[in-house]
Amino acid sequence: MNENNDDAALIQVLVHRLETLRLPAALDLKAKVDRGELLNDIEIEALEEILGDVDQIKPLLDRNPKWQPLASRMASLYSAITTKALENEQNKS
Repeated sequence: MNENNDDAALIQVLVHRLETLRLPAALDLKAKVDRGELLNDIEIEALEEILGDVDQIKPLLDRNPKWQPLASRMASLYSAITTKALENEQNKS
């Protein structure tokens, strides 16, 4: 398989994971923090894992720029979640 086919297969898997796991979970977290609730340790660890994955897929996004807007929107969503979660933590104190 060449790099383009490898990328296409990997992108297909990543988009499926995004649609079925990551986006629904992120939207649930966003709703939770928007209600003023705090994230638990497992949710924080999941966010840390996702943010670590971003570094791993950066070369893939560099080779496939048409997917960068989607990645950027997801990054914005995760940023909104973490910003609001931090605000909730600070308000709790």
